[in-house]
Amino acid sequence: MLEVRDLEVAFGQIAPLCGVSFALEKGETLGIVGESGSGKSLTAMSVMGLLPLSGGRITAGSIIFDGQELTKLPEAAYRKLRGGRLGLITQNPMTSLDPLQKIGPQVDAVARLHLGITGQQARARTIEILGTLRIPEPALICDRYPHQMSGGMKQRIVIAGALAANPDLLVADEPTTALDVTVQAQIIRLLDDLVKERALSLVLITHDMSVVAQTCDKVVVMYAGRAIEQGPVEAIFAEPQHPYTQALIGCIPKGLSEDEHLVGIPGTVPTVMNYPKGCPFHPRCIRAEDICTKTSPSLLPRGDGAVSCHFPGAAP
Repeated sequence: MLEVRDLEVAFGQIAPLCGVSFALEKGETLGIVGESGSGKSLTAMSVMGLLPLSGGRITAGSIIFDGQELTKLPEAAYRKLRGGRLGLITQNPMTSLDPLQKIGPQVDAVARLHLGITGQQARARTIEILGTLRIPEPALICDRYPHQMSGGMKQRIVIAGALAANPDLLVADEPTTALDVTVQAQIIRLLDDLVKERALSLVLITHDMSVVAQTCDKVVVMYAGRAIEQGPVEAIFAEPQHPYTQALIGCIPKGLSEDEHLVGIPGTVPTVMNYPKGCPFHPRCIRAEDICTKTSPSLLPRGDGAVSCHFPGAAP
């Protein structure tokens, strides 16, 4: 359904994304995980063709959606896909919805534009989708404004808009960021159910490895604009090969005992202006040696996945 090969993105002379590759089959969920600044959302914007809005451009690589190359697609053709076969769920529903329009017309517009149906048919479809998303009294919700609803309800409305034109691929960019823990779990469970019921493909962008473990079939771990490890979720969690992947998994709370301490990763993700030479993770890596500071490791097959590390393997 989706194949990204050696994707590189630039803003002027700066290249915040370099050599990102992954593939996603129909009905699968792929998790893209990493700390803020690792390039996750930039990857999503590349797939959706939204880079020009922020001054970015794809300088190398390809994005193939259902056999169609997207990187050279004219904007008019991309617009037919975006919102239609490609659905986007943004991370902040507060800013994704027009505060001056009622909910119904905002969701109706997607189906009217991409399916070519009448306003009455679109409204019936909107009510049906809202009901599917377990929104009570969907017909009444259509006549309300965004400010009249909770954050969790607004996120469901954004999901309804993404589903309105029967997409084949959903890209969910940290869809639970602004929500409390209970509502986060509901939204993640809802997305999981949608993938199973509609045979959708889902790219789920998150910084939470526990969400990946519960929801995804595959995972791509990103750091400083690169994919540093990828593979089936079971394999990654059973035997993570990259020190950064091991550190992310180590940050997951293990229990509720009083003497348990949360584990953090020392240091911070470098900014794009300060990407280090060699392996981008070496300033924070407990395994780093001289070669790590000079030579960037390639992403090479290992086991059921691939890893970019000079010294992959189990944690010491």
